[in-house]
Amino acid sequence: MSFTGFPVAALDFYDDLEMDNTKSFWESHKHVWKESVETPMKALMAELEPEFGPAKVFRPYRDVRFAKDKTPYKTHQGAFVAAGPRTGWYFEISPRGTRVGSGFYDADGPQLAAIREAMADDKAGKALDRLLKKLEKDGFDIGGDQLKTSPRGYDADHPRIHLLRRKQLFVGRSYGFEADAIGAGLVDRVRADWRAMRPLVSWLRAVA
Repeated sequence: MSFTGFPVAALDFYDDLEMDNTKSFWESHKHVWKESVETPMKALMAELEPEFGPAKVFRPYRDVRFAKDKTPYKTHQGAFVAAGPRTGWYFEISPRGTRVGSGFYDADGPQLAAIREAMADDKAGKALDRLLKKLEKDGFDIGGDQLKTSPRGYDADHPRIHLLRRKQLFVGRSYGFEADAIGAGLVDRVRADWRAMRPLVSWLRAVA
């Protein structure tokens, strides 16, 4: 099945779910989610799979076992293509529209240590800095959790302390919810932006 776009009903569904995040709402509107969100999401990922690999389309249910917020359903739908441990490409649709991203998240101790070691290295670290500056110049946002102080073993005056403080590194772009952000042409936008972010993914795979 080819990707023909997300219907406006997908955005409306998440607008309503934010207002009424209950089992009764979900059960009576689950068919809308399946037809307007899950089916086109799987079609979009299938078109991107030959180049980037298979995607994990996340479950719509929240894990509330240890959360203060007990609302049972996610108010967005995400999909992730893994390119390495906790590294790869991301796509999401929510009431705010669609967006793409890549980078690393939730790195374990050894992986984060390896990434920081590469960031501190003159050759690898400078290459990452140049890459991120180019992506930012091209309109991508740079984000992710970071320490308020220097990580252990690194001086506060390190020339790349702005990178070394990072516990996560996300690069992304929001498309919004206009026709070109949800229509059939979306697959080409995602493909182009995932390609643009490929050097970051390659850098992370090489060092971690």
